[in-house]
Order: sequence, then structure tokens, then C-alpha cells
Amino acid sequence: MHEPDSLHSAGVRSGALLHHLDTARHRTSWPTVTAVIPTLNEADNLRWLLPRLSGVEEVVVVDGESSDGTVDVTRRLRPDAVIISQPPAGKGAAMRAGFQAATSDVIIAIDADGSMDPREIDAFVALICCGFDVVKGSRYCVGGGSDDLTRLRRAGNLWLTRLANVLYGVRWTDLCYGYIALRRSVVDRLRLAADGFEIETELCVNAITTGMRIAEVPSHEFDRRSGVSKLNARRDGLRVLRAMVRGRRGPAQRGRPRPAAGPVLEHAAHERVGLEQAHLEEAAG
Repeated sequence: MHEPDSLHSAGVRSGALLHHLDTARHRTSWPTVTAVIPTLNEADNLRWLLPRLSGVEEVVVVDGESSDGTVDVTRRLRPDAVIISQPPAGKGAAMRAGFQAATSDVIIAIDADGSMDPREIDAFVALICCGFDVVKGSRYCVGGGSDDLTRLRRAGNLWLTRLANVLYGVRWTDLCYGYIALRRSVVDRLRLAADGFEIETELCVNAITTGMRIAEVPSHEFDRRSGVSKLNARRDGLRVLRAMVRGRRGPAQRGRPRPAAGPVLEHAAHERVGLEQAHLEEAAG
């Protein structure tokens, strides 16, 4: 059995979680953070999200040739952002391109739709400081939740999570959730190749098969603020299943990762913004 992956399964309760965060903040050097945000026509949602990313040093927006002014909104609200424009090949292709462009110590993958609370970023980063290589959000840990899961998606995620636990000897509580932090230094070892929503599963199972340390942290998923999700529960569920089974061979046996298609980067200089202690306490609450 793999070592406990979630704070809950390791016996850590909410009070101890705050202690972990305080310890990481005061006894280690707080790392720099890049937020990677895949986008496809998310201008309205970015107006909410980008001003709330004050606690990250770098923002990488990977845009799939949006027609609603997503890039213009990004330039206006976050002029220091790295913008990668590429054909809309899927969330996985966008995340891979964003990971390669990131320059900070820690990468946070966060959706553009406003469903993920930026105030939780400190909790993810603190666990990286505690020695984990990958930290995945869980809507099913104590303190987590979701306003967005349909009955079908909830049932599918539960079944896929249980299968992952059997196949990989882990004790995860949530598999299909894209709020993830990882050390930039492990990106190449993960050998990511997925183009679609299965990228999140591929990342987690490749981390296990390459011996990385993974933790889960409670996260609350809100409803998408505007627009329509690009996820298709049945189609993408099958892609997750294939990625999970394929991952049993280990990433090293599947050839080199494919680069994202034809990105064009736009970058401006940026300055570091300090993290707020209030965000740390709210994320732990």
C-alpha cells in the first residue's frame, strides 16, 4: 500500500492542517508560484479570477483562439501575464504548454471558470513546502465540497476514484478534479501526453508510478460563474478510464511526451506580490 495520500487518511484534522500551514510559512522559504490557466472563451470569468490572483508571481494563460476577447481581458487585468495562443486542442494540451512556459518553483493549475477559490492556493503550496511533489484538491476530504457536480458526474468520479485506488494502491478521495499544485522540477519526469480532461488523471497516476509524493487537500468547487462547461461526462469519463489503465505500464514506457501544438508566447516583465496571511487562515478554515 502506498503511503497515505490525503491529509484526512493520514489522521490530520482541520486544526492540525492550520499548524502545517503555519509551519511551512514560518520554517521554510516560501516558493514562487505560477498559476496556469487554460482558456477558451472565458473573458467574463477572467474578470472575476485574475484580480484575485494577487498571491502568485506569474500567471500563464493558455488560450485556444478565443473569440470573446479573453486575451484582451487578460492583457488589461494582468499586463504581466504570459499569454500562449494555440489551436484549441483540449485542456490537456493547454496545461502541458502552460507547464513548459512556467518559471516559478511551484505550478498551480486552476480553471478559468471561477469554480476554484484562489484563496486556497496557500494550502496547496504549504504542502509542497512540507515535502510533497504533487498536491491535488479533493472535494470529498473533510472541509471540501462541490456546488457543481451533477449526479452522473458524482457517480462516475466515485467509481473511477475507487478503481484508481485498487489499481495503484492509493487512498485518494477524488480523482477527476483539476485543482492541482506541483513542483516545476518534476514536470519532465511526469512525461505528460494527454490532450483532454484526462490530463488530471494522467498527472496523478504518472506521479505514483514514478515514486513521487502526493497529498490531497480539501477544496470547495463552486458553480461555473458564466458560460458552459466543455466537459462531456461520458466521453471524458472514458478517456479518464483509458488513461488510468494505460498508466499501469508506467510513463517511461510510452515514449516521449508530445509538445503542445504551435504555441505563440507573449510575455511582459512582472514584479513579485506578497502573500496575505489572511488568505492562509481562510484556506485552512
